[in-house]
Amino acid sequence: MLRNLGALQCLTMADEQGASESDQFLWDINTKMRDLEEKNRMLKDRLLLVGQNLVEIKEKTSSDILNLKKDVEIIKRNVERLISFLETASQEFSKFARKEDLEMLSKQAKMFQPLEFVRKKDLKK
Repeated sequence: MLRNLGALQCLTMADEQGASESDQFLWDINTKMRDLEEKNRMLKDRLLLVGQNLVEIKEKTSSDILNLKKDVEIIKRNVERLISFLETASQEFSKFARKEDLEMLSKQAKMFQPLEFVRKKDLKK
């Protein structure tokens, strides 16, 4: 009977050892599962942050592009007005007289100036 009791103790110890190994195995799996869930949660949070940042950057970029388009339109209008002014000015320049022409007209005017009227009193002096 003593033998049976010793064998029973050995079986009990083996069962406890097997149970502790299986408990340890389950504990390890449970720990790994929690770690993976935490990593998954962290990745999900990071992904949400990246998505929010992407949306904010897209909105800012769209706003900047819209402002640039407005600026380009203003610049286009200013350039068109400048071109129109230059075309008008260049057409008007052809109507102006040249310096040489003005000098020649001035000489001709001096040549045909009527004689100054002199009074008889002044003439005697």
